[in-house]
Amino acid sequence: MKSKSILQYLFIFLAVFTGKSVCAQKYSILVFSKTAGFHHQSIAVGVPAIQKLGIENKFGVDTTTDSTQFTPLNLKKYAAVVFLNTTGNVLGEEQQKAFEDYIKGGGGYVGVHSATDTEYDWPWYGKLAGAYFVKHPAQQMADLHVIDRKSIATKHLPATWSRKDEWYNFKDINPDLKVLIELDESTYSGGMNGAHHPMAWYHDYDGGRAFYTGLGHVDDSYTDPLFLKHLLGGIQYAAGQKRME
Repeated sequence: MKSKSILQYLFIFLAVFTGKSVCAQKYSILVFSKTAGFHHQSIAVGVPAIQKLGIENKFGVDTTTDSTQFTPLNLKKYAAVVFLNTTGNVLGEEQQKAFEDYIKGGGGYVGVHSATDTEYDWPWYGKLAGAYFVKHPAQQMADLHVIDRKSIATKHLPATWSRKDEWYNFKDINPDLKVLIELDESTYSGGMNGAHHPMAWYHDYDGGRAFYTGLGHVDDSYTDPLFLKHLLGGIQYAAGQKRME
């Protein structure tokens, strides 16, 4: 009886004091945050924020800046891979091939903010991510219009969402995207994409699933419940756990 009581207290300690569920994880994701260009300081708060989402929603979160983790054997462990504020050329040719095969095999991709400022010389990646970054004005407040209010990544959001971030302009926008949120260029200065400026989207691509949000430059994003639930919805879709709508 005494040993049983000790085990019960250990169970409670693990669940309460470490914040980790002792229940089986449903799936795992890999958060990749390598930078070969500008390094966003918000990566330092973004990684633990996603780890916390994993604890709260019973999925595993591995994190890395090591591109050699992109092998067929390793990638098969993950339901989705999150490119968290990656920049520049972050994968070699063999790693690119492994990731392409992973997506073609039904894997998931989540791109956050500067994931579109990544791998400009890899056209397949640009189509997966959905667009490439061109330039941005100074950080400022702006209005976002949630044009799809039925998706798991947006149904909790107000129809007009006002927030401060670094607002990307895009090029080579994939015409097959299903846009969730548009940026209202009349509410800030420096917009270049016109009346329909996409800021978050998803699509099925080459056998897999892809979600991207242009938000997530500023540190405050990763303590904002609205943004975190938006990101969680994207992860769940990309991981094949829930339908987007």
